[in-house]
Amino acid sequence: MKTAMLYITVADAKEARKIAAALVDERLVACANIIDHIYSVYRWQGKVEKGAEALLTAKTKQSLVNKVIARVKKLHSYECPCIVSFPIDKGNPDFLAWISHATR
Repeated sequence: MKTAMLYITVADAKEARKIAAALVDERLVACANIIDHIYSVYRWQGKVEKGAEALLTAKTKQSLVNKVIARVKKLHSYECPCIVSFPIDKGNPDFLAWISHATR
């Protein structure tokens, strides 16, 4: 079973909690972590933007990544949210098995 970590930036911790709860409740991800108070600098619509955001990470099966992306896009407040996936090559075998059992 292949697993993945998703990296998702959101407007704030409140939005991160809403998205994380939906993804876990719907068994699209096994767990999510929220890091509040990150500072982002990015170019958007021809201007350099700067500001506070929150970071949401989530662990799931690689086979569910496209479903997670689609669901996050529906729940997210941004027009073009950052949602990227990284394969998990190695890790605690017990934890990786748990991801499989906690998702559908």
